[in-house]
Amino acid sequence: MSALPLRVLSVIPPMTQLNTPYPSTAYLTGFLRSRGVTSFQEDLALALVLRLLSADGLRAVAARIEALPARKHTPAIQSFVAQQARYLSTIGPVIAFLQGRDSTLAHRIVARNFLPEGPRFNVLDVYVDDDGGDPLGWAFGALGLHDRAKHLATLYLNDLADVLRDAVDSRFEFVRYAESLAGSQPTFDPLAEALAAPTNLVDDTLRELTTAALARHTPTMVLVSVPFPGNVYAAFRIAQTIKAQDPRIVTVLGGGFVNTELRELKDPRVFDYFDYVTLDAGERPLLALMEHVEGKRSRQRLVRTFLRDTDSGAVRYVNMVEPDVAFEEVGTPTWDGLPLDRYLSLLDMLNPMNRFWSDGRWNKLTVAHGCYWKKCSFCDVSLDYIGRYEGASAKVLADRIEAIVQETGQTGFHFVDEAAPPKSLKALAAELIERDAGISWWGNIRFEKTFSPELCELLADSGCIAVSGGLEVASDRLLNLMKKGVSVDQVARVTRAFTDAGIMVHAYLMYGFPTQTVQDTVDALEYVRQLFENGCIQSGFFHRFACTVHSPVGKNPEEYGVTLQPLPPVTFAKNDIGFHDPTGVDHDALGLGLKKAIYNFMHGIGVEEDVRSWFPFKVPRTTVARNRISRALSQRG
Repeated sequence: MSALPLRVLSVIPPMTQLNTPYPSTAYLTGFLRSRGVTSFQEDLALALVLRLLSADGLRAVAARIEALPARKHTPAIQSFVAQQARYLSTIGPVIAFLQGRDSTLAHRIVARNFLPEGPRFNVLDVYVDDDGGDPLGWAFGALGLHDRAKHLATLYLNDLADVLRDAVDSRFEFVRYAESLAGSQPTFDPLAEALAAPTNLVDDTLRELTTAALARHTPTMVLVSVPFPGNVYAAFRIAQTIKAQDPRIVTVLGGGFVNTELRELKDPRVFDYFDYVTLDAGERPLLALMEHVEGKRSRQRLVRTFLRDTDSGAVRYVNMVEPDVAFEEVGTPTWDGLPLDRYLSLLDMLNPMNRFWSDGRWNKLTVAHGCYWKKCSFCDVSLDYIGRYEGASAKVLADRIEAIVQETGQTGFHFVDEAAPPKSLKALAAELIERDAGISWWGNIRFEKTFSPELCELLADSGCIAVSGGLEVASDRLLNLMKKGVSVDQVARVTRAFTDAGIMVHAYLMYGFPTQTVQDTVDALEYVRQLFENGCIQSGFFHRFACTVHSPVGKNPEEYGVTLQPLPPVTFAKNDIGFHDPTGVDHDALGLGLKKAIYNFMHGIGVEEDVRSWFPFKVPRTTVARNRISRALSQRG
């Protein structure tokens, strides 16, 4: 037990988005401060990237390359070596440009004689028009100088990420860093082996940054929030450093990955790094844990917490049932302590919705806890972050928004709900308009009929600039099987209402769902084509269906016509599970055509063509009438 006053440091481990901080530490720090706990936060993901992508960092990379045999010099490495001096002279200005500190550099970047160009720039060859003219004119138009520069600068950073991967750490990526060591990994062995291996430049840099953060804040407890598999390896490296520095510091692991994949944790080696692992909403487990650390609560009275038994050495799960902290009482997130002026606005994929994800710094906020629908058969509806729905009043939400704007000086918000409830959005919109809040916001919704043209106009007036929602497989049969609670015709009318209100619409699409046939897939693409043609959606992306153990499909596969593949014994992570679909469709082959089609649709290309042309092999003619969506739009819902 700690005799020192509690000082809590919440950490974002590499890697997450580079344009804005992942919100978990902001939520936790705001909550803990509302309870009088001395709390700090650090974004070690951003710090790591900025340290590596600096002149000194690139010199260190160059030194590692010198030690490599020539046969290991990939095209990315060869390009870096050949243009090393230019990389060293341009990295500082490019980072400043992407941080918004030197916008005039855009002119030099778009001239294509400032940045060294590596293999990632080869993609531009695809865009050159027939006259050999501007390769990006189709994407950005005549006035998009800043956007062009941002896209080119992003390709430049991606080249450097490839160099880091090829020369320093084969697992390195800006987002999915070493995720294969953790995602759906039944045992801790691969992670344990990686953590026991000699460190590389990335590891050493992260250790230095962690040590500096400990010296800066002198915490007695460190909370490491792991939202994705691509954060796990670095999270354990951070904990490894903490334990080597001062084993008295209490280390706690939590976050979305833990809540989803570590629910059956049994491997005691995890607790060589973390003293405790908590599940689901973190507020109540943290309050109990802090009382325990202060000697006010026994281990037997912890809440939703894994620990290693001091006698047997086995993993125990302790859960004294106590009510969660009400959503209205969790406090206002705070970004105090995070370097908001140092995040990088990137422009990677030429996709309108992807731009919202990677470009600009958004204040992330939740309208409600959980999902008000919680029926979709592909979703982890059995887990707390979806299954326990709880809202907050429009006044509380608007108060939080005003406090965040005052703190950050920035008025852009991303509502990060699984599906923001329309009733709450309507009340919040009215409150924001009444207060003349002046914010811009976007978020995820369900395309349900509640979103009338009048409501869409109200949301636009309150600052809504974009929405995304799941159309999934555009097939009424499969939408019913998915329990989406929407129809294709309804989606058409709702999305058109948003578009007419000046709100951009992105559709999440899915292929490979159980019992989905080739005919289903072709028909779905025809529906999507017509949605673009009729101005209902402006952006979309096809995802391959993955079955998870916490979803209705994973729990009741017989209801969806599939059989699950047996899993090996699980002592670490458990999430994705293979299945056998008797239809036998080659969804991977179809997926290439789907993604090619929608990429072109987003840029107004081929929207009037027969959808069969997007597939490199013979597929059946669509059974969907070519005026199906226009007819739906002419009818009242």
